[in-house]
Amino acid sequence: MARNLKTFTTSAGFFDLAIAAPSMKAALEAWGSRNNLFHQGFAKVTEDPAIVAAAMAKPGVVLRRPVGTAAAFSEQAELPSDLPVRRSTRPTARKSTAKSKPSPKPVDEQAAKRAALASEREQARRQLQERKEEAARQKERERRDRAVAAVEAELEEARLAHKAKLEKIDKARAELDKEWEAERRRWARKKEQLEGALRRVRSTHLRLL
Repeated sequence: MARNLKTFTTSAGFFDLAIAAPSMKAALEAWGSRNNLFHQGFAKVTEDPAIVAAAMAKPGVVLRRPVGTAAAFSEQAELPSDLPVRRSTRPTARKSTAKSKPSPKPVDEQAAKRAALASEREQARRQLQERKEEAARQKERERRDRAVAAVEAELEEARLAHKAKLEKIDKARAELDKEWEAERRRWARKKEQLEGALRRVRSTHLRLL
């Protein structure tokens, strides 16, 4: 499925984000954005070999790195080291803020599930299409085989009919040859008898003269 995915990047807060997804829509869903970041110019398709390799190794998973750095993308990126430190005189308020801050991990898991579901649906669609095409090819092979079998059967039937007719002609020819030979012998005997009678008649006539 990697050949059907593209690598998309954007920035959110303190992190650059990257994901291998089948479409911009899938990338936006994985990032949890309701706005079209691509239309607004805040997201793009990247061809950077390092980013593409990292994203394709974990398709559908949102990867991070500190914003504005060239660090490698990973699932659990650390915050930038040069962030300004804000001191508070109210520790309890900072503690409360820390507790109320939503964890990004559930968002990652949901995004990964959505991307994985999209990939599974695409794979299922392709598999269904392949099964349909194979069924069509099988149906065409069966139709061709039936046509070939019908012609072969007709050819065999014609061959047997031809053979039977030749045998009948050969039998009739043998009977004709037998009749021809019998007629030749009968005529030879008859001719010999008549020619003998003719000679005797002529001989008698000459003696009378």
